[in-house]
Amino acid sequence: MTFGKEIFDVVVVGAGHAGCEAALAAARIGVDVLLVTGNLDTVAQMSCNPAIGGIGKGHIVREIDALGGAMGVAIDKTGMQFRMLNKSKGPAMQGPRAQADKKEYQNEIKRIIENQPHLKLRQDKIVSIITEPVVNHADDHNAAELAAKQSSKRRVIGVQTDDGVIIYAGAVVLCCGTFLRGVLHFGERMFSGGRSGEAAVDGISESLIELGFKISRFKTGTPPRINSRSINYSVLGEHFGDVEPAPFSFLNDNLSGVVQIPCWVAYTNPKLHEYIRDNLKYAPMYNGQINSVGPRYCPSIETKIERFADKDRHQIFLEPEGRNTNEIYVNGFSSGFGRAIQERMLRMVVGLEGVEIMRYAYAIEYDYIPPEQLKLTLETRLVDNLYIAGQLNGTTGYEEAAALGLVAGTNAALRIKKCEPFILGREEGYIGVMIDDLIMRSVDEPYRMFTSRAEYRLLLRHDNADRRLTPIGARLGLVSGQRLEKLNRKIDEIAIAKKILSTTHDANGSMLKLLSRPETTWQEIVNRIPQLGNIAKDSAEQVCIDVKYEGYIKRQELDIERLRRLETHQIPQSVDYSAMKHLRAEAKEKLEKFKPENLSQASRISGITPADIAIVTVYTTGKTSNSKLKTEIN
Repeated sequence: MTFGKEIFDVVVVGAGHAGCEAALAAARIGVDVLLVTGNLDTVAQMSCNPAIGGIGKGHIVREIDALGGAMGVAIDKTGMQFRMLNKSKGPAMQGPRAQADKKEYQNEIKRIIENQPHLKLRQDKIVSIITEPVVNHADDHNAAELAAKQSSKRRVIGVQTDDGVIIYAGAVVLCCGTFLRGVLHFGERMFSGGRSGEAAVDGISESLIELGFKISRFKTGTPPRINSRSINYSVLGEHFGDVEPAPFSFLNDNLSGVVQIPCWVAYTNPKLHEYIRDNLKYAPMYNGQINSVGPRYCPSIETKIERFADKDRHQIFLEPEGRNTNEIYVNGFSSGFGRAIQERMLRMVVGLEGVEIMRYAYAIEYDYIPPEQLKLTLETRLVDNLYIAGQLNGTTGYEEAAALGLVAGTNAALRIKKCEPFILGREEGYIGVMIDDLIMRSVDEPYRMFTSRAEYRLLLRHDNADRRLTPIGARLGLVSGQRLEKLNRKIDEIAIAKKILSTTHDANGSMLKLLSRPETTWQEIVNRIPQLGNIAKDSAEQVCIDVKYEGYIKRQELDIERLRRLETHQIPQSVDYSAMKHLRAEAKEKLEKFKPENLSQASRISGITPADIAIVTVYTTGKTSNSKLKTEIN
């Protein structure tokens, strides 16, 4: 940075979960980063539920951690209750989740940011994106003419603050969350805001529209927070954490020192449902006030009552927001009703008859960028060096946002260093699945990760994220030497254990074969081979999964080989789909919209058939589609 003119390698706009991971990732790679936020007191704020992880989401957090991110480390340090969800199911379906002390989590992330080399944190308001035409300087004497010809293609050179100051940057990452032209709804009241108590961001949307971006609107919401002293706990169910809590971060072997606190379970009832139906005319989602689409898997209580009309009750989880506050988050009770109706609704729940609301629920509408306008690196197609991450991509959830931020920040830094980009495939991680879904299928509702979205989920378990991704993180410069050394020790330990198992026999065969039986436990093996008792718990777990699921794992590896063969069939970005005579009109439209880079991507676009792929193959390779290729596409 030079005095009088601010120049950074990367500027990240917004310090929510996406912005924090983006800035930290870029800085870890070694470029100079500025992280700009409208309010330093809300860095990494949990605007909605006080929790990290869950099914699918927990996988993402462990992948972020394996790549050197901050989310897993922070929740391990500030969590109040840890649970492994789906423990009765197989390892691919399980997912870690933790209740967080919201303020302590924010403070921990802010502390990490403030102590990260190459990273500066600042409170400021960004209102526009500054760009210039992309000019091919091969013939400098024709630069002006080339600039005119290429005026539709631009590159970012910085951002502008609300007082007119330009901060120059080699790359910009936008992580504006729900703030772009945000509108809050409290019943029939509407007003501008990014979330309750904070101003919306105006100017950036207009700047993006001027550059040619398509902007759309989504809706989300949050439930009320209530005073714990006004709850009758004696009639509620208690919800405890695991006796042996599992850490999120691979740097931590255990969480034996954490003191966990319970959550509580309440239920809605038919009388409450009837009251909600009688008042739907006052709900913004039902009176025409809100026309945007909200998250299907996290609906408001009014939407839940309508959608599941056959249910006479729904669970409500009462989750503490911190160890040193009386605020309780009413999970499952998101609403856009006004305050009077909210109070009446809550007091109809058994145990909440005398409840005191500390913060009222509200709905919010905000701008997002339909993600088909992005590359797999999360760089925009229209503007070079401009990256988009977080809810601005059409996602919902802290975990999804953080992962997108990490990828965008990494690629922004790699662009500055003129290195190859970082792209995770669907077969490499849940993060890769999410980005591929967003880019190649786009969204018509806020995107949320589930294990069902990953076709290779047996390979993409949360427990092996370090084995899958930490070597990649080390190659990119994202991962510390300490983390890589710990992984290498674990890999060596797994190899030693497998060798001992394969070379130790009894009358029925090797111990490796014995362990492969579903009913055989690791402890039974240790009883037979005491030296394996020295193997660390997480290494032993990996050995058990590798051995017991070997056949299924090999089958998925064969599927991945087939996927990679399809990926070798490249599709030139200059291809003219309209010239493909036998291609259906719908296929032409979708292929032109998503611009797949290879046959594998094209085959995953909704509505594209194997016949369409065969036609594209003929036009792009000049060869007729053989039976083997047809089989792979199907």
